[in-house]
Amino acid sequence: MIVYGSSLSPFVRKVMAFGAEKGIALELRRTGLGSDEAEFREASPFGKMPALRDGDFTLADSTAIVTYLEGIQPEPALIPAEPRARARTIWFDEFADTILFGCGRKMFFNRIVAPRFLGRAGDLEEADLAEREELPPILDYLERTIPDSGWLVENRLTLADIAVASPFANFRHLGLDIGAEARPKLAAFVDRMLSRPSFKDWIDRETAFLARAA
Repeated sequence: MIVYGSSLSPFVRKVMAFGAEKGIALELRRTGLGSDEAEFREASPFGKMPALRDGDFTLADSTAIVTYLEGIQPEPALIPAEPRARARTIWFDEFADTILFGCGRKMFFNRIVAPRFLGRAGDLEEADLAEREELPPILDYLERTIPDSGWLVENRLTLADIAVASPFANFRHLGLDIGAEARPKLAAFVDRMLSRPSFKDWIDRETAFLARAA
């Protein structure tokens, strides 16, 4: 199976980490922003990453892709079957994509993507405002919400943990301080998740790539 995109995207990284935790072999085919490559556009007509190709089957959107992966290989189960746990997992997936990285994108795009890869200055005022005003309440929500077990749903690893952890890799690339003293549960969650091989292998490659692009 081929995944199109860049693991610097938290959505692509989520898919790659999910596949690794399932034991599904996924080949990441690096695809740049706005690529017009025919194979990629067949899988993602609107040019959004990630996109998936499994033989003659193509699919775009990270949530759709992980749902497909869960369906073709049910074990280990990373999307719970119990209705409340399943709904909670989908909530955290949506939260990570739209709220957590909706804020994080303003920092990552303006401070890293725009200057290093698009050759133009980012909107640093927007990035600073997001870090100062938008991000703290989001981090505080996670600190309040993470159970004592350290797992977001069913006291075990699920898509919820994978989805929420992925944007924090981007925050690490930014050198962002999440306030470990004030948010110890969140700090422990992030450290544990990003140390898993499913994440760490990609983060190490991303760090090297960003160093070359600096």
